[in-house]
Amino acid sequence: MTDNFGSPDHWFSLKWFMPATFGNFSWEYPIFFYLLLLIPLLIILRALWLLGKKQKLVIALPESELTSHWSSYFRFIPPVFFAAMFALIVIALARPQKTNEKVEQWTEGIDIMLAIDISESMQLQDFKPNRLEAAKKVAKDFIEGRFQDRIGLVIFSGEAFSLSPLTTDYELLNTFINDIDFDKIESRGTAIGSALAVATNRMNESESKSKVVILLSDGENTAGNIDPITSAKLASAYNIKIYTIAIGREGKVPVSVGPFGQTRYVENNLDETTLREIARLGNGDFFRASNNQTLEEIFKIIDRYEKAEIKETRFKDTTDYYSVYLRWAVLFFLIWLALKSTFMVNVLQD
Repeated sequence: MTDNFGSPDHWFSLKWFMPATFGNFSWEYPIFFYLLLLIPLLIILRALWLLGKKQKLVIALPESELTSHWSSYFRFIPPVFFAAMFALIVIALARPQKTNEKVEQWTEGIDIMLAIDISESMQLQDFKPNRLEAAKKVAKDFIEGRFQDRIGLVIFSGEAFSLSPLTTDYELLNTFINDIDFDKIESRGTAIGSALAVATNRMNESESKSKVVILLSDGENTAGNIDPITSAKLASAYNIKIYTIAIGREGKVPVSVGPFGQTRYVENNLDETTLREIARLGNGDFFRASNNQTLEEIFKIIDRYEKAEIKETRFKDTTDYYSVYLRWAVLFFLIWLALKSTFMVNVLQD
């Protein structure tokens, strides 16, 4: 016999009588344990019967002639085996079991492309430590909260580059995100239209019922060979929903420069109108993030919006162990029968 943990256990092992073993069982019919109350009742009835028998013997013989020998206690052995047999039958009737519940989770999943701006302006420090690092952090947190969704990465500055195709290997995605820096793309500028086009190209063969692009940028389209509005319309034609996030404040924004990290302020402009129009065409939403906290809240909102229903299938693997105790009961019954049938016991009882 093999237990639920895959280790072989013979029925005659004493392990079946350990408290830990009983503690791990679930009982199908625990009401049968009330039958165990019959054991002390039978013991009392037998004791009364033996007491009556002794009183009759005292009447037949003078009490001075009665002697007691230690071997007379052997007569209690057969009843002990009978009581043990009865208790084992009760345990078997209560039906000890072990159940392992297995839960299988699955979902149809969503295809999500993250398009992250890595232009020079993402070095600005109105976010801590800067805009790009804040974006990388929330992107990793977002990925960590997904379940069986395929996620891909696109980075862009003067041109757009697909850093990762759609995948469920979230550990690999985190590695890619950690490696993002401003040197990944040499050409300068902000190619929002190209980023959308690359993300759409990655998803145009997707058969997922839900396809999403999350575009994060802090500037206006100044590079690339395709207009952002045209790209948004193309994405919409493929039923791709677009969320746009404008990151950063407009006006004077601090940035560290020079070998000693001196702080100076630069003028920052953000084309909010275009990002709003992209979200509208993509049947998504536009968000504005002015600090780390609001950026985190925006990703949490998108996370709630784009949650696929997780379905569960539960399996119960149940193993019965009543046969173990029935075998022990049969063994004790045969021992009891043998003791009752031998001349030794008859001599001891006479």
